[in-house]
Order: sequence, then structure tokens, then C-alpha cells
Amino acid sequence: MSIFGSMKTAVSGMSAQANRLSTVSDNIANANTTGYKAVSTSFSSLVLPSSSGNYNSGGVQTSVRQAISEQGDISYTTSDYDLAISGDGFFIVQSADGTPVLTRAGDFSVDSDGNLVNSAGFTLMGYSYDSGVPAVVVNGFDGLVPVNVSQSGLSAVASTSAYFSGNLNSEATVVTDTTTLPSANSSGVTDDTQKMSLVAYDSLGGTVQYDYYFTKTGVTTDANGAVTGSSWEVSVYRNADAATGGTTSFPYSSSAVSIASLSFDAAGQLTSATDTDIVDPITAKTITMDYSDFTQLASDFSATGSADGQAASAVSSVSIGTDGVVSVSYANGATKALYQIPLATVASPDNLTLLSGNVYSANGMSGVTVTGFPQTNGLGSIQSGALESSNVDLAGELTEMIEAQRSYTANSKVFQTGSDIMDVLVNLKR
Repeated sequence: MSIFGSMKTAVSGMSAQANRLSTVSDNIANANTTGYKAVSTSFSSLVLPSSSGNYNSGGVQTSVRQAISEQGDISYTTSDYDLAISGDGFFIVQSADGTPVLTRAGDFSVDSDGNLVNSAGFTLMGYSYDSGVPAVVVNGFDGLVPVNVSQSGLSAVASTSAYFSGNLNSEATVVTDTTTLPSANSSGVTDDTQKMSLVAYDSLGGTVQYDYYFTKTGVTTDANGAVTGSSWEVSVYRNADAATGGTTSFPYSSSAVSIASLSFDAAGQLTSATDTDIVDPITAKTITMDYSDFTQLASDFSATGSADGQAASAVSSVSIGTDGVVSVSYANGATKALYQIPLATVASPDNLTLLSGNVYSANGMSGVTVTGFPQTNGLGSIQSGALESSNVDLAGELTEMIEAQRSYTANSKVFQTGSDIMDVLVNLKR
């Protein structure tokens, strides 16, 4: 046995306990850091070859383990921009130099440009709805843009589609005189026509009201006289062009913007709908109409409908859903999706590379990054107005600190004893 060897073993023991104390101090310092994941020190023995009757003391070596996959407690806040992940996954954020990294720290706030930035200065990334419903890029960060919630001024969206659904009375009278059809735009429209109106929006957010006239125009029968189908005409006019001062809106000052034909089978189900689009010469917009949910049964006429688009309105609030969709609400009650925040994961989260700012990057041991939307493919959900606390157990860390101190002291005693023995050997010569 070498006296120097025992002293070196004691030094390795002190170094190991110093590493242990370093992880403890890091954990205690970050006990209140949002999304921080505790680190711990693992020990393994270092054995040197020994011969029979002669033992060579080895030492101890350490490695640092990260508890990244361990969920921290979720606490609620008063800011809608504070985000917590319940379950697996990481926010994708971007550093000042444009590098995408991962984090669980969701303490975001709005910067001077309107972007969501956390306390470490990383910008939250998401997919924009500017080109329609976004699709996730599962194996990369392509297509991600900073999530910007600055929505100042007024916003307006022109209508491009609308729908009507309901029931047309199968017992309605068939109108055979084409001069009394609404499409003729004459003052003698038959009383058997049913009228409904719908509001849409032009490109400036102005309201445009359309008047819809439903008239039964034909019935088909088989050889036995049984009804096999019926046809209806739907004429649409701009309400602003209606006649005034009389008992009817006809004649309108301009022609119909749409004259559609609806066909129903013997069971009262819609079989075809032709020429349904509204082509408005004033707004220069085309609105695609959907009548597919209409039925023709022996019941009173009923209809309900809606058009997309939005009147000019100011933003009242911005909200973030559990699926990561960032939506803006307007003063008139309308909502609009702006972004969808994705989450990313790796095969082995505990092996991610830790970087400054409580962020992580993937490496060969963690596996490649896989991106997806919240609540899909095993990913967690996003909670707005909440933060994930660190998963540090403060009581356990203090216990670790005491144990590290005691172990360091014991190793120092071994070193001191070896030093004393060396003094004895040196003094033998005297």
C-alpha cells in the first residue's frame, strides 16, 4: 500500500464532495428559478490493480445527472402571458443571435416590438396563421416565427364564405309563373316566397346585408304520381338596393347577386345546389354560399345562417389556449387565431445539454428533436396564467449539503493522517 496513494484517494474524495457541494449550491441558488431542473452528483469507484497482500487504493469519480424530465409544481399567476407546460415537451425559443433552443421557463412578457420574451431574453416561437391553419414541421424548426401579440388599431376582414341551414316546407305552393319569381325582380312577387336576411362584411369592415328569397319552383313525380323530388330557387339581393316607400322590397335597383337552384329527393334531403356563389359588383367580392344542411320536410320554414369576416373593431384581449393557439378577441366579440405554439421533445430529455438562461440543446445522447402541437403524440398541454416552479427539494438539498460537508471533512482527515505518517517516515532519519 502506498501512503501517497491513500493521500491521492483522499484528494479524489474531497474533489468529489466539492462537486457534490457545487450541484447542491446550484440547486439552492435556483430554487425559485422558473422551470429550473435540479442537478445531482453521482459517485462511482475508481479501482487500481492490486496484488495479493498489497492493496492499492483507487479513488472516486463523479458525474452530474439532470432531472429534466421531472415535472415541477405549477403555480398560477395574474399574467396571461405566463405559460406552463403540464406534461412532456419544451417551448421552442430563439436566442438573440437567432439560434433555436428548448426551455421550460415560460415567464414571458411583451417586449417593445410586441414579441413574447422570457426573463432570460429568449423569444417564444410559433407557427403563424397568415397562410391558413399551420402544419408542424416534425423534424426541424423551419416555418417558426416570433409570437407577436402587438395588435394596435382597428382590424377588418372581408367575408368570403357563408352558410344557411334549416328547413323548406315541403307543402309550400309551387310557383309556375316566372314573372312572380323573386329572380324576375318585379313588384308582383308571390306570397309563397320565404325571406331571410344575412349580414356580411366588405374589405373595409363595413356591413353588407343580403336578402334571401326561397321559392318552390317544381315537383317531379313517378308514373304512379308519387313525388320523387322538388326544386327551389334562392334569389339574393343587396338590401341597400331595395325599393322604399312601398309594401315590398321589389323591385330592387340592381339585379340579383345570386340565383341558386336547390334540388331535394323524395326524402327531403338536398341532392344538388348550383350557382350558389354571391358575386357582388359593389364590393367586388365573391362569397361562397353553403346550403348543404337544408332539408325539405313537412314543417314550417326555418333558417339560420352566418358569414365569416369581421367588422372594423379594436382588439380587446389576447388569449392562449391549452392547444397552444394564440387568439385575439375584438371589441365586437369576434375572435381570430394568430399563432399556434408548438412543443418539442427528445428521446432522452435528461441528457440534453444545459446552456445559460435555463435553456437546452439536443445532442447525440439526448436524441434528435421532434416537434408537435400540444396535446398530440404524447406532448403535454399549455396552461396560460401559470408557471412551472423548479423541481428542487430544498430540504433534501440542505441534507445533501450537510452530508457533503461531513464526507469532505472525513476525507481531509485521511489526507491529514497520511501527511502525519509521512512526517514519521521523514523523522526516522534523525
